[in-house]
Amino acid sequence: MAPQRTDTDTDTAPGGDDPRESVPSGPFPAQEQPRQPGLTDDMTPAPDHGERTWVGRGRLIGRRALITGGDSGIGRAIAIAYAREGADIAIAYQPEEIDDANETRRLVEAEGRVFAAFPVDLTSEEETVDLVRAAREALGGIDILIPNAAYQRQRDGIESLEVEEIERVFRTNLVSPLVLAREAVRDMPEGGSIIVSTSIQASDPSPGLIDYAMTKAALVAYTQALAQELAERGIRVNAVAPGPIWTPLIPATGFPADKVSHFGEDTPLGRAGQPAELAGAYVYLASDESTYVTGAVLPVTGGRPF
Repeated sequence: MAPQRTDTDTDTAPGGDDPRESVPSGPFPAQEQPRQPGLTDDMTPAPDHGERTWVGRGRLIGRRALITGGDSGIGRAIAIAYAREGADIAIAYQPEEIDDANETRRLVEAEGRVFAAFPVDLTSEEETVDLVRAAREALGGIDILIPNAAYQRQRDGIESLEVEEIERVFRTNLVSPLVLAREAVRDMPEGGSIIVSTSIQASDPSPGLIDYAMTKAALVAYTQALAQELAERGIRVNAVAPGPIWTPLIPATGFPADKVSHFGEDTPLGRAGQPAELAGAYVYLASDESTYVTGAVLPVTGGRPF
């Protein structure tokens, strides 16, 4: 779902923007960041989070959202859109991402919304439990939970896998969403919503991302199972499956330079997506426009089949 256009955009063709060219995406300059978390300021070009394009329509007025990985990338795009739709926001970030978190704060508070940010190690059960409690206190409750933070690294083959790295991927991508949901649903009201970030890797896995792809496939089962459990409590659980999206995760994954330069060109639309193009999916799944949708996975993949 593309970002909302402003009233000043007058160059749109009668049928709308050409999705192959509606946002600038690649080829990208060769670049690499030495470790995760990747940082927005070190990316060329800067990702589009919808800062200048998302126009709110009041679809989330009064809602309170906790977004992990909300400092940058898809998480920042969600935070901007939710704030402009009327929601208050809490995010979790890693301490190294403080500059990105502060920029998200600036953008959310510019909309007059409550904002709270917490540096958290999501591989720690104790810190994850404390995060939910702190976010609930800061916002006065949690209506929307978005387990969005993820960790991935390019692997050179099955023989190179280290258990320590596997455990970091699994604890970040799988264990933390379980703990987050366990803690959040205890006080989540009827009409609440959990929206999981899975991936095209769940159905079209890359060998070099084997452990990451495994977690994203498991999150589909998480979504479908939890949706059935929580339906009787009036809480919906859905997922968004992004395709190749230009976020700090990409140059910080350890991909070969050529893969980064041509990132996303293998999609039917021929380009990578921007974080802003994901925001509409998360707004829809949190809003009353999707009250009969639960247990669903919404692909935003540039045409790659999920």
